[in-house]
Amino acid sequence: MTATLTLWRPTGPQELDLVRASGWRRWPPRLPDQPIFYPVLNEDYAVKIARDWNVPASGVGFVTRFEVDAAFAARYPVRQAGGDTILELWVPAEELEEFNDHIIGTIEVVREFR
Repeated sequence: MTATLTLWRPTGPQELDLVRASGWRRWPPRLPDQPIFYPVLNEDYAVKIARDWNVPASGVGFVTRFEVDAAFAARYPVRQAGGDTILELWVPAEELEEFNDHIIGTIEVVREFR
């Protein structure tokens, strides 16, 4: 059995629509001004972003959760974006397709804020 790493991704409705269209299995390509895909390492941080940033920007924010092959994920640096628990996994945009190939199971919505 493959060891997995649980990640969370705060997202807005447009990105979530693209995830849904993939069958809940892939993150969409980054936009030209988005060089990094950054899922986060804890749910509390994802909630803060979804609630405090996505809701004001688009009226709704979602927290998603997914599993990725832990050995594969270890190649990407964990960046501290603030306090001790504000941790992000930084995946270069050009490697997102390969990252998607290592998602185990499906991406699921675990929280919604309006």
